[in-house]
Amino acid sequence: MNSQDLKNAISGVLVVDKPVGMTSHEVVQIVRRGTGIRRAGHTGTLDPRASGVLVILIGPAVRLSEYVSAADKRYQAIIRLGGRTDTYDAEGRFVSSGVPVNITEEEFEKVLKQFEGEIEQVPPAYSAVRVKGRRAYEMAREGQEVKLPPRKIKVYHLEVLEWAPPEVVIDVHCSSGTYVRSLANDLGEVLGCGAYLVGLRRTKSGRFSLRDAVPLRKLQEAFQIGDWYKYLIPAAEALADWPAVELDPDQVEAVRHGHRVPAEPGSDPNQMVRGISMQGELVALLKLVEGEEGQLEWQPKKVFFVSS
Repeated sequence: MNSQDLKNAISGVLVVDKPVGMTSHEVVQIVRRGTGIRRAGHTGTLDPRASGVLVILIGPAVRLSEYVSAADKRYQAIIRLGGRTDTYDAEGRFVSSGVPVNITEEEFEKVLKQFEGEIEQVPPAYSAVRVKGRRAYEMAREGQEVKLPPRKIKVYHLEVLEWAPPEVVIDVHCSSGTYVRSLANDLGEVLGCGAYLVGLRRTKSGRFSLRDAVPLRKLQEAFQIGDWYKYLIPAAEALADWPAVELDPDQVEAVRHGHRVPAEPGSDPNQMVRGISMQGELVALLKLVEGEEGQLEWQPKKVFFVSS
């Protein structure tokens, strides 16, 4: 196996602590150049002004993207009360400013709790949502009126971390697809004083938190030295909260070729599982199906194991 074949076989996760000022795509490009592996992608965009956990899948692990991207997110958000902007953050043009903030912490927390649970949220006009094939922010920058439909999101928990009006720091635990900028703006609407986002740090994405993340600068140094592999997390860990089924060597061979393998009685028919080799490598994502004679079997849905 030559060096390029070896690179093509590398599969895993790099969790990067993205700095402010870079796009998520720019970080992916740095990873592609540093690893020499073109097949790489992130699992949830962070705005250039935001920092924190950016999960990057490389090699065959990119095929996990649809599952990892859908994972819950957690943020620390700095919100400034007393004004509104057209982008819902500090980058935008002020729609209103200098509004007095006569709100107590208790009043703020009471309103904050109204945003917990399953709610409908309208994305910001200045967002990457597509409208008739175009990005909403492109249309907004041209002065066009952008009307985006509300979407259902889930906010699991909101908590005040620091109360220092006109600024407040909150912890946000939410579903994928939540716009914290919209949350800040909507909060300001209900409070009556306006509010906009001035800082955002993603502290968790799925099972990966800042504890798992390597600062981009350190990762770039590791690329130069050639020991970046120490930061590579096995692909199987990307969905560590999924149940796992250990496969013996014969079953691994069968699954690699798309064949079903027997399932244990009592397996949950509504949940996909990770098929793991005895060496701990991710072999495939499996779904429970009923065989010809009524017995339960694991059907490979996505196969990842590439080595013999």
